[in-house]
Amino acid sequence: MTVKKELFRNKILKELYFQDNLSCAELCIKIGKSFPVTTKLIEDLVEANWVIEVGYAISTGGRRPLVYSLQKKQMYLVLVAMDQFVTKIAIMGMQNNFVYPIEKIILPLPNNPRALEMLIEKIAWVIDQSGIEKAKFVGVGIGMRAFVNVKEGINYSFLQLPHRKSITKYISDKITLPVFIDNDSSLIALAELRFGAAKGKKNAMVINIGWGVGMGLIIEGELFRGHEGFAGEFSHIPLFLNDKLCSCGKVGCLKTETSLLLIIEKANEEIQSGRLTKLTSLSLEDPELASDDIIKAVQQGDQFAIELFSNAGYNIGQGLAVLIHLLNPKVIILSGRGSAAGQIWQAPIQQSLNEQCIPRLYQNTNIEISTLGMKAELIGAVALVMENFEKIPIVK
Repeated sequence: MTVKKELFRNKILKELYFQDNLSCAELCIKIGKSFPVTTKLIEDLVEANWVIEVGYAISTGGRRPLVYSLQKKQMYLVLVAMDQFVTKIAIMGMQNNFVYPIEKIILPLPNNPRALEMLIEKIAWVIDQSGIEKAKFVGVGIGMRAFVNVKEGINYSFLQLPHRKSITKYISDKITLPVFIDNDSSLIALAELRFGAAKGKKNAMVINIGWGVGMGLIIEGELFRGHEGFAGEFSHIPLFLNDKLCSCGKVGCLKTETSLLLIIEKANEEIQSGRLTKLTSLSLEDPELASDDIIKAVQQGDQFAIELFSNAGYNIGQGLAVLIHLLNPKVIILSGRGSAAGQIWQAPIQQSLNEQCIPRLYQNTNIEISTLGMKAELIGAVALVMENFEKIPIVK
């Protein structure tokens, strides 16, 4: 098979992954080839058992065209979502179907020289334990915090190699699979663009509420990365005169009044002071467990927990007010771990916008809660691999 032919076959597989079902005519447009050429490529993929016919499209007045979908159990992806405390690894098949339980490991990134080797060992272990034939894995997508250079495969904050060598190449050489990395908030935005609330939207802001408050920008239907790929550092907008030191070394960043870590810290202080709440204690050694407990309290109507999230939401709204004046988005999507708290975010954010935005600029901007939940970053890792699918020599 020629490289060019393989490229267009992979384009078809990529488009079918993102759209699920497409006709030959639709695929012609998406891959930029003629109908006869596209038909032959599809026939080859059907014969090779990569693609199946799934019936006919809805009639638009003429002959109903055949539509095609990906064959199940033909390819799998390894997904990794990393924060500074915990790493989650999963395996996904077609149609965003998780086929292996999400593996959670405690893997601190700061001041941990073994972090990269531990990550590689765990990825290899999960692949082995899955029982899936290694040849059916098409790639590994990794979401991670901090400043990530997607093109060079470098994280400037964690998992660094000597002489700034590419960690994607290093991991790929170890596990013999293509590897792609990206910033966690960018991946969450990519997940929303491809599979979530931003699908079909031209201009959107996706807010990743987690240990920080990150953001992915969608401009003209594409993920916007900025000059060096670092666009979206929402956490570090200097907004407050609070003398609180941020992890970036600056004082008064948005993160210092909005993150889940701040909410956990405030909750613990108030509980120790005797505040009336359903929350009796919080695990400070396991931030995930602590944040889950507070979110559960919110969902049960605990007044104190609601107050914590309302205050953080109002402060997030102050940051969003600045960006709305600059970018005028169609929709703001609240995603990431913190979005599990649900609609509690919307009222305080809206109140903040009411107070601080010019009405004409925000009155047609919708605030939505992600439907992807805590799996958004893992789903974004899928999108990352499939966005690069044309580069992977997969179809033989």
